[in-house]
Amino acid sequence: MDRCKHVGRLRLGQDHSILNPQKWHCVDCSTTDSVWACLKCSHVACGRFMEEHSLKHFKESQHPLAMEVRELDVFCFACGDYVLNDNAEGDLKLLRGALSTVRSPGRRSLRSSTWVGEGVPQPAMQVALRHRRKALLGKMLQRWMSRHQELQNQRKEKLEEARRQKKEVKRRLMEELGNVPPRKSARLLTQAPRSTITLIPRKFRDPPERLPPPSKKPSLLPLSRRPPQNGRAAKLRRYYSTHAVTRQRLAPGVTGLRNLGNTCYMNSILQVLSHLQKFRECFLTLDLCETEELLAKTNHSQGVKGAAELVQPKEPRCSARQQMSLCHELHTLFRVMWSGRWSLVSPFAMLHSVWNLIPAFRGYDQQDAQEFLCELLDKVQQELDTEGSKRRIVIPITKRKLSKQVLKVLNTIFHGQLLSQVTCLSCKHKSNTVEPFWDLSLEFPERYHSIDKGSGSTAYQRSCTLTEMLSKFTEMEALEGSIYACNHCNKRRRKTSHKPLVLSEACKQLLIYRLPQVLRLHLKRFRWSGRNHREKIGVHVAFDQVLNIKPYCCTGSGHSVHRGGYTYDLSAVVMHHGKGFGSGHYTAYCYNTEGGFWVHCNDSEMKVCSVEEVCNTQAYILFYTQRSA
Repeated sequence: MDRCKHVGRLRLGQDHSILNPQKWHCVDCSTTDSVWACLKCSHVACGRFMEEHSLKHFKESQHPLAMEVRELDVFCFACGDYVLNDNAEGDLKLLRGALSTVRSPGRRSLRSSTWVGEGVPQPAMQVALRHRRKALLGKMLQRWMSRHQELQNQRKEKLEEARRQKKEVKRRLMEELGNVPPRKSARLLTQAPRSTITLIPRKFRDPPERLPPPSKKPSLLPLSRRPPQNGRAAKLRRYYSTHAVTRQRLAPGVTGLRNLGNTCYMNSILQVLSHLQKFRECFLTLDLCETEELLAKTNHSQGVKGAAELVQPKEPRCSARQQMSLCHELHTLFRVMWSGRWSLVSPFAMLHSVWNLIPAFRGYDQQDAQEFLCELLDKVQQELDTEGSKRRIVIPITKRKLSKQVLKVLNTIFHGQLLSQVTCLSCKHKSNTVEPFWDLSLEFPERYHSIDKGSGSTAYQRSCTLTEMLSKFTEMEALEGSIYACNHCNKRRRKTSHKPLVLSEACKQLLIYRLPQVLRLHLKRFRWSGRNHREKIGVHVAFDQVLNIKPYCCTGSGHSVHRGGYTYDLSAVVMHHGKGFGSGHYTAYCYNTEGGFWVHCNDSEMKVCSVEEVCNTQAYILFYTQRSA
């Protein structure tokens, strides 16, 4: 370590035991090998190569600095590294000089010498210690070399095994082809080459694109120039076509999104929205104008990369801000992700549209996923609900009726209603107000706010439950002081009266009045701890795959309006990795409804996972879908 702050506080005593060679032995085990002297007190103990009594002394006395009496090295136990600097008075330099004088009065230092005097060899203990260190280093090097050689041998064996298997497959194929007599195939001579789309299973195919009309005259000339194909060529084509099917067959929805520079918040939200079946079908049925042409143009201009990657154009489709549309980008992106033809997409067009239409997220700074989700849904609803000339640009005239249906469905997916009930403590009268909501922001109980990570409190070790946070959201809250003007208590007072209103104490409670199809639960992990600092609450929240929301709804007669059931199934989880608000990384766990499995979406990396792994994550946003009756 170049700079150690503990050296600056070093103060040596006058009669230190380090200057007396008779005390150069461990006070605990009496060994003379690897002896370290404390620079704060007169304690002398053995080092890490022995019994580590010097480390034990540091833990008991908190004296960080110690010096090896023979090698003259200084080690700081608090920093965990060797010290290279000195204090302002130069005490370490003077101490090394004094020890060199004590050990060899005729010479300045013994560290660079191998002889004590002319023709006098070193002490036997120092020679033995040096040979012991060389032997230990030799054993470690020999062990490392043997391990390295074993790994290389294993790697060579695997390569040889793969090479042998490949040769065996090739040999069997050539034997089968050699036994078949050559013959012409009329089908291969008359049939045109199949397109690559026929290699994809029907349930994984993309909707049909606009292909150019076939020519009226059959292209017999190119086929006649080819040599006649025999049975061997047909078998080779069949062999490679089956391998092509294996390579191109991808599960719909298992498509990663490349991180374009701190865009993990956008990728995680887009993955969640695409895996919500009601939301995805809502946009896939919205057949916007020029979408087919745009997708076909993107496919032919960019092509497919080596890892089945689709790179969208780096510039938006329309340069004018008034002509950009997030509905177009979501529709195109969902079609690509659920076509089963690409394993990776670079969403440049989506990113530039977000930059132009939502200026708060412009740039490559880390953003909050919850804020981005709210802004994105709000902008999409504005596009679908816009009247006037802008609507003709976003939605064609022939699709306006369909856009109204999509807007109606979109508003019912996340839209719910809360019942705000205020109870007067004087007359027990209850005043009800219905308020809309698109998500529920749940706060942690107070005992989790003041948790110090260094303390071993039981509250920090025990995880919080989702039901506990929902109970806190719907609990009865007492209003501070007499601030509520009850209508029932003031009903006899005239509106034109000069008498003051009668204020009383009251309590307030929030209950769910109307349930949405997709319930969004935002866990408020970030709280203000200073003037401009937001820290994260790292408590694990335990949640189940099935959620019963009935205890948190108003089920009394005349109040509840619930068309669906009270049972919700977990559909997606957004997770925040890290400790700060403006830093970290976002990933998403989504349930693939087509394949019936969970997948971990980490930007371009897609990994199938289990339900237990999903329930053990540190959730930030939870998505529950209402179970159909």
